[in-house]
Amino acid sequence: MTGRAARTKKRTRIQVGNEERILDAALAVFSRYGYRGGTIDQIAARAGMSKPNLLYYYRRKKDIYVAVLERTLTMWLAPLESLDAAGDPQEEVRRYVRRKLALSRSHPEASRLFLSEILQGAPLLRPKLEQELRAQVRRKAAVLQGWMDQGRLTPLDPVHLLFTIWATTQHYADFDSQIRAVLGRDAMTETMFETAEATILKLFFEGLGVEG
Repeated sequence: MTGRAARTKKRTRIQVGNEERILDAALAVFSRYGYRGGTIDQIAARAGMSKPNLLYYYRRKKDIYVAVLERTLTMWLAPLESLDAAGDPQEEVRRYVRRKLALSRSHPEASRLFLSEILQGAPLLRPKLEQELRAQVRRKAAVLQGWMDQGRLTPLDPVHLLFTIWATTQHYADFDSQIRAVLGRDAMTETMFETAEATILKLFFEGLGVEG
C-alpha cells in the first residue's frame, strides 16, 4: 500500500481502519466518476474525515487510486495463490473457480474499476502486473502443467486455462449491466449465481476430462 501511514514501522488499529475507510470511499467515488472525475474532497466526505486527515494517509489522488487497484489485485491473487500442488487437482480447480465467482459477486465495483484500468492499458498498475502477477501466474501454471503431465487433467495450455477462468468468473461483475439487460433488472440473485457456478464448473470439468 502506498499511504504514508503504511510506511510507518508500526501501524495502529486506528490507522489500518482509516486506510480501509479511505479506500472503500475511494472505490465508490472512482467507480462512479472515474479517476479523472473523482476528487480528494469527495473521497474525504464519503470517508467521513477531513481532507487534511485524509492527506496524512495518502498525499495524492493518484496514490489513493493505485492503492485501491492494488488492494483489488491482492484480493484476486489470494485464491490463485492457494492453488495447492499437493491437493487433488479436481478439487483445487473447483475451489478456485468458486472463489473467483464469489469475489465477482461480493466486489463488483472493484472488478469494474480494475477493468477500466486494464482497458486504458494499465498505465498505473503495469509494473505490478508485470512483476507480481506474472510471477504468480508462472508458478501456478507450473502446478497445473504438473497435474496435466501426470495425466490427472487433460493437457491444455495452463496459462490460457487461467485466462479463461478469469474471463468467465469476472464476467458476472464486469458485465453486470448486460446480464441485467438479458435476465432482468433483479437478476443478480443467489439463485442466479448458483446456476452460474454450476454451469461454469460443469463446463470446466468436462473440458478438463473429469467428472463435474
